Amino acid sequence: MSKKSPQLRFEGFTDDWEVRKLGDVVGEIQSGNRLPKDSLTSGNIPYVVAQTKNEGVFKTISKKTLDYNGNPMKLFPGNSISFSIDNPEAMFYRSTEFYTSNIMRVIHADYLSHQQYLFILENMKSFTRGYDWSRKFSGPVVSNLEYLQPNEQEQCKIGSFILAFDNIITLHQRKLDLLKEQKKGYLQKMFPKNGAKVPELRFAGFADDWEERKLSDVANHRGGTAIEKYFDKDGVYKVISIGSYGLNSQYVDQNIRAISNEITDGRVVNSGELTMVLNDKTANGTIIGRTLLVEKDNEYVINQRTEIISPKENFDSNFAYTILNGPFREKVKRIVQGGTQIYVNYPAVSNLNLELPKIEEQQKIGSFFKQLDDTIALHQRKLDLLKEQKKGFLQKMFV
Repeated sequence: MSKKSPQLRFEGFTDDWEVRKLGDVVGEIQSGNRLPKDSLTSGNIPYVVAQTKNEGVFKTISKKTLDYNGNPMKLFPGNSISFSIDNPEAMFYRSTEFYTSNIMRVIHADYLSHQQYLFILENMKSFTRGYDWSRKFSGPVVSNLEYLQPNEQEQCKIGSFILAFDNIITLHQRKLDLLKEQKKGYLQKMFPKNGAKVPELRFAGFADDWEERKLSDVANHRGGTAIEKYFDKDGVYKVISIGSYGLNSQYVDQNIRAISNEITDGRVVNSGELTMVLNDKTANGTIIGRTLLVEKDNEYVINQRTEIISPKENFDSNFAYTILNGPFREKVKRIVQGGTQIYVNYPAVSNLNLELPKIEEQQKIGSFFKQLDDTIALHQRKLDLLKEQKKGFLQKMFV
C-alpha cells in the first residue's frame, strides 16, 4: 500500500489515508444460522442468502423460525453489512434487521454512521475484485483485512456521495421496472386471449373482429446458413446469430463481422424485416423464438439457425415485432424440441396461428409499442450510464 491517497478527493482533504484492520474498526464479525429448506415460510423478516447476489432480493421468514439445530435464528440489527464467505457478488448493506444463512458473515457497529458503513462496504467490494476466491472469504480473513482509511469527516463525505448516487440509481431502476410492468400489462390487454375475437383494450375507432391467420399467410421467409468462414473483423456486415438476441429482444453486438460475397449477400436483412432465432443454448427457453426488427438496409447478415421474416403488405413490421415477441412467442415455446439445447423448425413456426386486426389498427398498436420500447431503452441507457459513472467514481475515490 505505497499510495496513501486516492486520485479523486473532495475539496479540503489532503491528509494521507491510514492503514487500518477492518476488525479493529467494526469489532466482532458474526455468522448466520443454518436454516432447513422446509423452514422457509412466509414472514416479514428478510432472510439474506448468497444466491441473492447484489440485487438484494431475498426470502422473508417469521421471527418464530428455528435453525437446523432447533435454536432460534440469530436476528441481526440494521446498519449491518452481510457478505458470503465464497461468493464475491453476495455483499449487502442492510438498514433494517434481518436473518442470514450460515455461509454469510455480518459486520455491525452502532457507533458508525450510515455513510461510514457505505464507505467500508465499497472498500470491501474494491478488495474482493482482486481477492483469491480459492480461499474462503471468512470472518477471520475479513477481520484481518488491511485497508486505507481517511478521517471520519472524509469517510462521511464519500459515504454520503455514494448514498446519493445509489438513491439516483434506485430511482431510475424503479422507473424502468414500472415501464416494463406497464408494457406487460398493455400486452395482456391489447391482444385477444382465450379464443376471444377482440382485445380488452383498443384505440378509438376500431371495432372489427381480429382474424386468425397463419404466419406463413402474412410473411415470407429466408433461412440462414453457416457463414463462420466468412467472418472477418473488417467485414461490412454485422452478424446476427444465437448470441445476438438479448433478453429484451434487442440486438446484442458481439463484434462479429462478415465479408460481402455471393453467400452472405443473399442473407442480408432489409429494413422492415425481422429475424427469429430457432435455437436456444439452454433448456429454459430464454432466447428461443425471440425476434429482432431491422430498421436499416445492408447492415446485418444472418448466420445459421436464424430465419428472416419478411412481412407482407397486410402485416405491419412494428406490430409484427410486438406480437412475435409477445403472444406468438408463447406458442413457439410450446413446440420446442430437444433437451439440454432446445430448437424449433421454421416450417412448424410458420404454421402457427396469430390474431390480426386490420392494417390500420396494426399500425396504431405497432407505433404505440415502438414508442414504449424506445422509452424503456432510453431509461435503460440512462441507468447503465449511471452505473458506469458510479463505477468510475469508485475507482478514483478509493486507494
